[in-house]
Amino acid sequence: MNPAARTQATIDLVDAILDAARTGGAAADQIAKRFFAARRYAGSKDRRAVRTLAYDAVRRFGPVPATARSAIVALADADPELAATFDGSSYGPAPITADEPRAEPGLAPAWLVDAFHAAGLDDSELAALLDRAPLDLRVNRLRAERTEVLAELGGDPAPDLPDAIRLPADTLPDSEILRDGRAEVQDFGSQIVSLATCAEPGGFAIDLCAGGGGKTLAIAAQMAGEGRILATDTDRPRLSRLAPRAARAGVTIAEPRLLDPGKESAMLDDVAGQADWVMVDAPCSGTGTWRRNPEARWRLTPDRLDRVVATQARLLDVAAGLTAPTGTITYVVCSLLDDEGRGQVDAFLARNAGWRALPLALPRGRVHGPGMRLTPASDSTDGFFVARLGRG
Repeated sequence: MNPAARTQATIDLVDAILDAARTGGAAADQIAKRFFAARRYAGSKDRRAVRTLAYDAVRRFGPVPATARSAIVALADADPELAATFDGSSYGPAPITADEPRAEPGLAPAWLVDAFHAAGLDDSELAALLDRAPLDLRVNRLRAERTEVLAELGGDPAPDLPDAIRLPADTLPDSEILRDGRAEVQDFGSQIVSLATCAEPGGFAIDLCAGGGGKTLAIAAQMAGEGRILATDTDRPRLSRLAPRAARAGVTIAEPRLLDPGKESAMLDDVAGQADWVMVDAPCSGTGTWRRNPEARWRLTPDRLDRVVATQARLLDVAAGLTAPTGTITYVVCSLLDDEGRGQVDAFLARNAGWRALPLALPRGRVHGPGMRLTPASDSTDGFFVARLGRG
C-alpha cells in the first residue's frame, strides 16, 4: 500500500469503529482484526501504520467525531506528511478543503469530564486514561515460578506483586508460556483487586460476574487449588472460555454455571448463605480501561450509565444473599466514576443494615470513600474501584 492508500484505509477502519460505537457493535480490536482479515494484501508494515494512525485518532478525539475523515483531517492539519496523502489518487482520500469539518480534540464528552472532576480526578489523572497500556502478565503459581517466566520472556517484575511481570506496550501476547497456562495476560490492577478477596485454601468462593474467568483463576491461585469456586455469568460465550483456560492453568476447583439475567438469586438458591467470599466484578462503564479500549468513551451515554448502575446495585444485593454470616463481598468496577464506585457502595450500606466496609491493605491504590481507587497516573494500572464488605 502506498501512503495515500494507508490513509484511506485508516479512514475506513475508523468509520467502522465509529459505527460499532454508535450501534453497540464489536470492540475496536475485534473490528481491526476483521478489517485486516478482509485485506490480505496489506503487509505487516501497512497494518501497523494503519492501526497506529487509527488509534491515534480514537485517542485524540473525545467528543464523538461526525465522521472518520473529520478526525484524520484534524490530525493532518498538524502533520504535513499526512496532509500530503490526501491527494485524490485512485486509492487515496480526496484533497482536504479549508472549510470541511474537523473533529474536536478532547478527552471525552463534556458530561463525562464533569463527572470525573466531581470524583476528584484532576487533568493529569484524566490525561493518563488515554496513555498506551503496557502488557501485564500474572504468573500462575500453580504451574510456574516467576523467575522461570522472566527467563523465557524477559520483562520487568513488579516488586510489590509477587506474580506480576510487565512487558512493553507493543509486545504481542503469543508465547508457549501463555498457551500452556504458566501465565495469563492480566493488568496489574486486576491482579491487585483480586487480592482484595483475601481468599485462602479450603474455602468456598463465588465469582458472580466471572466472564472469561481471569479473576476466577487468580482467586484459585490464592486458594492454592484447594476448596471450591463457583464461577457464574449470564454471558454464555464469555463463560465458555473459562473451562479451557482453567484446564491450561491446572485449576480444578472452578465450576462454571450459566445464569439467566435477573434470575441470579433463584438459580443460586442452592448455595445461598454459604460463600466465604463473593467477588462481584460488576458490569460497568469501563472508564478505567480506556488505555486499552479508547473507543469505549464513544459508547458511553448517561442512559447507559444509569442502566449499569442499576445492574450493579442489584448484583450487590444478590451477593449479600450468597455470603455466609462471616463471609465477605469484594465489589470491583473498572470505572473511576463515583456513581459506580463509592456512591454504589454507600447506597448498598444504606439499604443493608448490619453491613460495613472493611479495611483494605493492598499494595497500590488510595482510600476513596468506603473502598480504594487505583488509577493509571498514580498506580500504573487500569482504573479500578474496589471495596470489601462484611457483616458486623
